[in-house]
Amino acid sequence: MALPTLTPEQRAEALKKAAAARTARKELRESIARGDETIPSVLDRAKSDSIVGKTKVADLLKSLPGYGPAKVTALLEQTGIDASRRAAGLGDRQRQALIDALK
Repeated sequence: MALPTLTPEQRAEALKKAAAARTARKELRESIARGDETIPSVLDRAKSDSIVGKTKVADLLKSLPGYGPAKVTALLEQTGIDASRRAAGLGDRQRQALIDALK
C-alpha cells in the first residue's frame, strides 16, 4: 500500500497530532505509575477513549510499580494475551483474566 502524498501543511499537522497522542499516552502511563489510575479503571474506558484504546496492554502493565518486562511477559502468557495487543482489542474474557491475575 502506497503512502499518500501529503502537503507540507498536512504533514506538519499529522506530526503535531502524533506528538500529542504520544504525550497523552506518556501521561497515562505516569498516572498509573503514581497510583492515580488503576489498570481495571483504565481498561474500562479503553473502548471509549482512543488514547487508552491504542495503548499496548504490555506498556500499561510495565507502568505498574514492580512490573518489568519479564513479569509482564509472564503475566500476558498466563492470561493468553498477545504482547502486541492494544487495550481496545481485549475481549471481555481477556480483560477479566488480566484483572483477576493482578489481584
